[in-house]
Amino acid sequence: MRFVILMLTTVMLANCTWVEPSEQGKSVRVAYGKNLGACTAKGTITVSVKDRVAFVKRKDLKVRDELESLARNEAAELGADTVQAINEPSAGEQKFGAYQCH
Repeated sequence: MRFVILMLTTVMLANCTWVEPSEQGKSVRVAYGKNLGACTAKGTITVSVKDRVAFVKRKDLKVRDELESLARNEAAELGADTVQAINEPSAGEQKFGAYQCH
């Protein structure tokens, strides 16, 4: 019985979203495949989250959403208003470019 409870708890935790955009991060937009040549580069951001809870792999969409939220939060601290993924997530880590476009 304990094993079943532990398994259910682990699966439920694996699907939780733990990272939300901060108030400043909410104003940072995510650019998907757009040319940001007219924007000013503010830096590169590397963010990471857990992609596994115990031995259960978390849903890719949840991991991607959390990585974007963290990147938006970091970009706001750099004075950027836009982020764009530089690479695909790998083992819960991803790089983003931070830009000032407006």
